Amino acid sequence: MKVIPTAIPDVLIIEPVVRRDARGFFVEVWQEQRYRSAGIDVPFVQDNHSRSGRGTLRGLHYQIQQPQGKLVWVAMGEVFDVAVDLRRSSPTFGRWVGAVLSGENHRQLWVPPGFAHGFYVTSDSADVLYKCTDLYAPEFDRTLRWDDPDIGVDWPLDGAPALSPKDQAGLALRDADTYP
Repeated sequence: MKVIPTAIPDVLIIEPVVRRDARGFFVEVWQEQRYRSAGIDVPFVQDNHSRSGRGTLRGLHYQIQQPQGKLVWVAMGEVFDVAVDLRRSSPTFGRWVGAVLSGENHRQLWVPPGFAHGFYVTSDSADVLYKCTDLYAPEFDRTLRWDDPDIGVDWPLDGAPALSPKDQAGLALRDADTYP
């Protein structure tokens, strides 16, 4: 597999080896030893799968306690996936990185604990899967404003995004709970 650094050193793009033939393809989406040697040495305790239609924006989500690291990939469709650094002690606090993840490119994004995460669907629909390093804890769930000008995520929007009430109520970075 190939590990591609991003502008935020702790966030990684992973390109797994894809074996293709006339029948289709095979890809190993997680193999503990290989990912450990790439710097992702964490226990995963929960796997999630969501399906969303074109123009859906989910995020930017995080848990202020029990922070979740996430290994994210797309099984079908395409999304623009984003991680925002919420660690005040980090030199990249408040900065974001994004990557196109799709069922065609098989790329993954490693979003470590201490980051907000979200994605925007650019295909007709997308199945997004992710492994989490901690369990979902609704009492610690927080949402960062997806369009906060102080963060400036350059979403590839095609019209107004479809947002949940929770995502519509996200807080600006200056008002949000963050990590030390």
